[in-house]
Amino acid sequence: MTIFCNRTLNLRAIGAVGYDLDYTLVHYHVEHWECRAYEHLREALAGLGWPVSGLEFDPRRMIRGLVLDLDLGNVVKADRFGFVKRACHGTRFLEFEEQRRVYARTLVDLGEPRWVFLNTLFSLSEGCMFAQLVDVLDRGALPGVLGYADLYRRIKAELDEAHMAGRLKGEIVADPDRFVELDPDLPLALLDQRESGKKLLLVTNSEWPYTAAMMDYAFGRFLPRGMHWRELFELTIVAARKPDFFSRSLPLFEVVEPDGLLRPAPGGITRPGLWHGGHAGQVEQYLKLSGEQILYVGDHVWGDVKVSKTVLRWRTGLVLRELEGELAAVAGARSLEEQLAAMMREKEQRERELSQVRLRLQRRRRRYGGAEREAIPELERELGRLRAELVAFDDRIAPLAQATTALANEHWGLLLRAGNDKSHLARQLERAADIYTSRVSNFLRHTPFAYLRAPRGSMPHDPVVGPATSGPPAPAPAPERATPRSAAGTGSPGRGRRGSRSCR
Repeated sequence: MTIFCNRTLNLRAIGAVGYDLDYTLVHYHVEHWECRAYEHLREALAGLGWPVSGLEFDPRRMIRGLVLDLDLGNVVKADRFGFVKRACHGTRFLEFEEQRRVYARTLVDLGEPRWVFLNTLFSLSEGCMFAQLVDVLDRGALPGVLGYADLYRRIKAELDEAHMAGRLKGEIVADPDRFVELDPDLPLALLDQRESGKKLLLVTNSEWPYTAAMMDYAFGRFLPRGMHWRELFELTIVAARKPDFFSRSLPLFEVVEPDGLLRPAPGGITRPGLWHGGHAGQVEQYLKLSGEQILYVGDHVWGDVKVSKTVLRWRTGLVLRELEGELAAVAGARSLEEQLAAMMREKEQRERELSQVRLRLQRRRRRYGGAEREAIPELERELGRLRAELVAFDDRIAPLAQATTALANEHWGLLLRAGNDKSHLARQLERAADIYTSRVSNFLRHTPFAYLRAPRGSMPHDPVVGPATSGPPAPAPAPERATPRSAAGTGSPGRGRRGSRSCR
């Protein structure tokens, strides 16, 4: 796996690289983490008297990039323009005609409070619980809940409380082998960057005890003998309260070790070390760097990359852990995609022929457009033959098209595709992230001095250079050049199969 580039990035011009912690420097086994988060949430809701004892987390029910519709109690997948391509009410997927009727005049606009974007892996448990409880609410079995928006607020509040109370993180610290996915190549990637003269930053919303435990576990065994992970970072900033860290002036404290006591720091960041809270302006002032001299890498489209880019004009990188499975699914379906593409080309040719016959028949019947000598019955027979061929094509294409919509996830398909177009998540990724990849250790594919070049922007009228292909990107190029962004499979409109799988 390599680094994909939306906007050309010269790493030689980067003086500092900042990293988030969770799902960026430390990866988790998603099903284990989200299953436990779901169970904590279920326990909290049961304490409110809600009938949730029979509910189970289904890791295939939700993917990152889906959107909750708080007006209608739906979960939707939208394309880059905001058109809904797939929807379910609670856990029931809408049939095509019902979906078209409900959303014919509606575009997903994330600026409206109606829509909640599930843009991190931490969102999967809340999305699953919301969908399941919509079914319960529709049966009138939730006391004190007035509507779908109220339902979501209650779910979100209880889940946030479980995180803030530290119960879930306490379990992870006690049993990291169960929850944490190790990456032995990661420390070397950071060492390369540090030794090339770049200042490394760790900026996380997690508190210091949890940060220390996770970094000790994920980094300690892979560093050179005698080296501590703290030595990698010029600054370690915990409890950063992103996204406010990038846009608001918040109090700063120095963490006094070894007890972890907090000392107010009204004078700002004055030396390397461990800090609590504060704001990005203090980081820039200390480093004497700003704007495009700083690259920040995280997993949260809004809280990590969009705000840091919009407010500070930092360069940005998004870690999209699911990308590896996405591209593997596309690669495994290459023959299917090629077969579908060939059939679609043949179908398009038949459609053009049918359209020409219809036009000729129209001109003969209405007697315009020059001297047409073809007999109307002959044209009608030709038209019927072509229509029958198209029906037969559709019957052959339909199962192939449906199979492509179930790649990577049987319900929602590919993360970055929506039908034959980019998904809403792909659009957010393009706008917010200069580069993206599946894990930070992929920087090893490129030196710290690389010039990562974005492809030339394409429009439908642009000429195709070389044979048109579908499927995954070409094999990764030699180091020093990032792979251009690529469509993760062609996809086609259609409906995926139903199914479920419990976390247990």
